[in-house]
Amino acid sequence: MKKLLVLFVALGFGLNVSAQTKWSVDPAHSSLNFSIKHLGISFVNGKMDKYDGTLELKGEDITTAKFNFTIDVNSINTSVEARDKHLKSADFFDAAKYGTIKFVSKSIKKGDKNHYKLTGDLTIKDVTKPVTFDLVYGGKAADDGFGNQKLGFQAKTTIDRTAFNIKYDPTGGAVAKDVELMVNLEFVQSK
Repeated sequence: MKKLLVLFVALGFGLNVSAQTKWSVDPAHSSLNFSIKHLGISFVNGKMDKYDGTLELKGEDITTAKFNFTIDVNSINTSVEARDKHLKSADFFDAAKYGTIKFVSKSIKKGDKNHYKLTGDLTIKDVTKPVTFDLVYGGKAADDGFGNQKLGFQAKTTIDRTAFNIKYDPTGGAVAKDVELMVNLEFVQSK
């Protein structure tokens, strides 16, 4: 009987180690930023202020992570109200028709140390395309001072905005085609 009890306890711990954990983005410690060249001489930076994201992870293996993000296009913020209004118009994101940007991860491949390649489907307007981010795993905090477990990541990539049907200035002379995305994420484990 004692051996049977030990076996059940061991199996319970084994299942717990490989169990899937769910995490939610902590917006107070995260940011979704972009940078784009203007007139070929300078850069305009901006961010998205409203978003929701989840992460599912098996054990501690980052290659099992599944990211799922939804971003509110109307939350675009470049600190210039007139520019933000123009970015929400049909010339750019057409926020009235396409109110969200979505990202769903498909795979994560380990690089050296804490570096990974995160590939997933990015949907902007009516276009979905695969995108690969350079992902850095910042680590895990067992207790953030409030009894919460946290995970941290940074992800970067560059996309061609015209590939996502953002056709304003298609030559890229005034507003560059390439947009750099820089995402800093902190997740809190769901309870």
